[in-house]
Amino acid sequence: MKANYEFSNLCGTVYRQGNILFTPDGNSILSPVGNRVSVFDLVKNTSRTFSFENRKNISVLALSPNSRLLLSIDSDGRALLVNYRRGTVLHHFNFRVPVVDAQFSPDGAYISVTHGSHVQLWRTPNHLLREFAPFELHREYTGHHDAVLSITWSADSKYFLTTGRDMTARLYTVDPVEGFRPRTFAGHRDPVIQAFFSADNKTIYTVSDHGAIFTWRAKADENGKDDDAMSEDGTSLTLAEPILAHVRWGIAEKHFHNMDHHTLIVSAAFHSPSDLLVLGLSSGVFGLWEMPSFTPLHMLNVSQERISSLAINASGEWLAFGAAKLGQLLVWEWQSESYVLKQQGHYFNMNTLSYSHDGQHVATGGEDGKVKVWNASSGFCFVTFSEHTSSVSSVEFARQGQVLFSASLDGTVRAFDLVRYRNFRVFTSPTPVQFSSLAVDPSGEVVAAGSQDNFEIYMWSVQTGKLLDVFTGHEGPVATLAFSPTGNQLASGSWDGSVRLWDLYGRSRAVEPLQMGANVLAVAYRPDGKELAVATLDGQLTFFHVEDGKQVGLIEGRKDISGGRKTDDRTTAANNSGSKHFNSLAYTADGQNVLAGGNSKYVCLYDVRERVLLAKFQISQNLSLDGTEEFLDSRKVTEAGNIDGIDRQGEASDLEDRLNPRLPGAQRGDMGKRRYRQEARTMCIRFSPTGRSWAAASTEGLLIYSTDESIAFDPFDLDIDLTPQSLLEVLAQHEYLKALVMAFRLNEKPLIQRVYESIPPSDVRLLARQLPMVYVPAMLRFVADHIERSPHMEFDLVWVNALLAAHGRELRDHSNEYASVFRAMHKGISDFERMIGKLCDDNMFSLQYIIDQSHAKNTGHPNGKVPSLDMEIEVASEVSASA
Repeated sequence: MKANYEFSNLCGTVYRQGNILFTPDGNSILSPVGNRVSVFDLVKNTSRTFSFENRKNISVLALSPNSRLLLSIDSDGRALLVNYRRGTVLHHFNFRVPVVDAQFSPDGAYISVTHGSHVQLWRTPNHLLREFAPFELHREYTGHHDAVLSITWSADSKYFLTTGRDMTARLYTVDPVEGFRPRTFAGHRDPVIQAFFSADNKTIYTVSDHGAIFTWRAKADENGKDDDAMSEDGTSLTLAEPILAHVRWGIAEKHFHNMDHHTLIVSAAFHSPSDLLVLGLSSGVFGLWEMPSFTPLHMLNVSQERISSLAINASGEWLAFGAAKLGQLLVWEWQSESYVLKQQGHYFNMNTLSYSHDGQHVATGGEDGKVKVWNASSGFCFVTFSEHTSSVSSVEFARQGQVLFSASLDGTVRAFDLVRYRNFRVFTSPTPVQFSSLAVDPSGEVVAAGSQDNFEIYMWSVQTGKLLDVFTGHEGPVATLAFSPTGNQLASGSWDGSVRLWDLYGRSRAVEPLQMGANVLAVAYRPDGKELAVATLDGQLTFFHVEDGKQVGLIEGRKDISGGRKTDDRTTAANNSGSKHFNSLAYTADGQNVLAGGNSKYVCLYDVRERVLLAKFQISQNLSLDGTEEFLDSRKVTEAGNIDGIDRQGEASDLEDRLNPRLPGAQRGDMGKRRYRQEARTMCIRFSPTGRSWAAASTEGLLIYSTDESIAFDPFDLDIDLTPQSLLEVLAQHEYLKALVMAFRLNEKPLIQRVYESIPPSDVRLLARQLPMVYVPAMLRFVADHIERSPHMEFDLVWVNALLAAHGRELRDHSNEYASVFRAMHKGISDFERMIGKLCDDNMFSLQYIIDQSHAKNTGHPNGKVPSLDMEIEVASEVSASA
């Protein structure tokens, strides 16, 4: 169970590219984040990310009408068909060309996919049967002379509209109709980005990227009748028959949206029941119009960059917008003019992270100079601090109180109050320097930061903001700092290849450095403060005994972390371990394991005592990133080098995509830097104080891995007679202690929960005393997990009280070993306290309001003031009696 960590969630990244879409019920929104898919529940205010990964960044998402099948297609046209409810991959398929749009038919029987200038119609695979060839091509449609941009289905699933860069829209039928030829809607002078059906299928709207909106209706015949009422043989047709196949369409109205010359319509959506048209512009403005009159209803600037994708829910109340360049996701309720969701990740890479002392919040700092605080359970960012003017190098929570510290390359260390959400203290050095590392002592009263300019360490008082001391001696940038758990010692690692242990309160400043064989990148104290782990540039992990400064262990980790080759590498990943190293370390709460991540796609978990590798986690399989491929792909090698390393921006088909006000190929404002491609690597890793999860600040975002005990089967002292059936028989005989021990030996969480909730509260104290000590930690861990997910507050508190009363002395003697269990229990009980306190406050104010209103009604006082407490009690009793 030590290495049973699985991917749980992805925070810090809410939208990258591709299309966003609402679920059919309109309560959740799906957003592609790199090569993964995140689901944001707008009602429960939570987010989750599926564990499956596409080969490259996702460009198209499609969800079936019954919310059972999800189709995710990457930028190369490789698709995954996923069971949406379970998040498991059912089938893999390759469309062989990049896909621009894909849509399920309203009845869920077909999937329409753009295929260059063609459109392919596939039968939807059965999600209940295992098929050898699940994707069956129904028909392939031709007619467009350039790439198809969008597909829109009619409500009866018999027709669909396509639009293309050839400035036309076309109408196709699913099944062949006698005498029918695909209808062409021509007249636009620019690429048509979307086409829509009205609710009665009598009107079609087409939208071009330069703001032309055409309304198409049936042409009238010589007698003044509409063609949609008569068939070719002159017989009358009803709306239920395929009349669209026999309609001669013509332009009824033309509308033009007045925009700036350089502004384009990037995305569009239409809500047919209410005839609402939504347009997203390249300037970050969206508009809402009522059709067919094209009456403007609403217009707002929601982003500073182009709106890459937009969606409207089934009720037409919520509008969702995605801005790829900013990594922004917005949900706007246009009637009340309020945000339902407003999330944005870091503009550039995420450099560092830190867990709060209760494990509920995670703070991140990025190269964009922003500090964001995320809720670990919901995955949402609830506050952003943008006071820093340069890259944030480190963030740390204080052990006590709601205070967050951050160090930046702008030469300041800032302290943020998480109660009032403000920056209440700024620490600076006598001369301007760039701070590259940060550490906060356990009491939260002293903060230290290391510089990369003059190689000094500065220490300030949090209460007064004054500089307490300056430590000198390093001959290179100070890369890492760490306070000992006791708070009387500070460890610093530098690029000069040494680690120094500073005695904070001693008189002598003489420090004997611990010399390493390479640049020091990270240091970490064991939770008991007796051991120090050091990561160096040569890929080694070295362990020192703190008191005597002796080396007690060494792990050669370069071969473990090696893997993945870059675009311009000429060797395979196995032969390219020279640049692989660890730059972040974290001990588990019990101090038995250490987690290490760095300049690689892997994160390694080691056993400290045995010096062996327990597990290796791959943070990403996204081939759109550098450092994820293992072998050289000869198909991508050209005379000019690897095709992925060539800047092909000038080959874009649209003029606005080719134009760039900067130098050709310049990225991120640096005129000397050419093509920039992100590399799969880990910048920082931290363990949660509860010990059940850990987080990694990586190229993909904030990855959270946690233990899922309900899936893994990890029995303890199992024999042949121990089965779930025998356990239930013992439980039926009310032998609760025996049943509880059997459940822990099977280590199946549902069985443990069933036995646990079957125990009468009167027997808890007796069972807690009789429970063997070997099962007490597992019992405490289960109760701590049960506290977070169950409404049985009093029952859980009775168990915690009984277990601590019966085994408190033994647990105290091994407090370091059970530190993660204690933190998990503290987190759950703190949540209880906060919840009950809020409930009591709400009830107190409600009761006071009822008393005041009843007194004002009985006495006729307009102000409703009650003169005495006795009268309050008397009136409250009268109200309750009458009720």
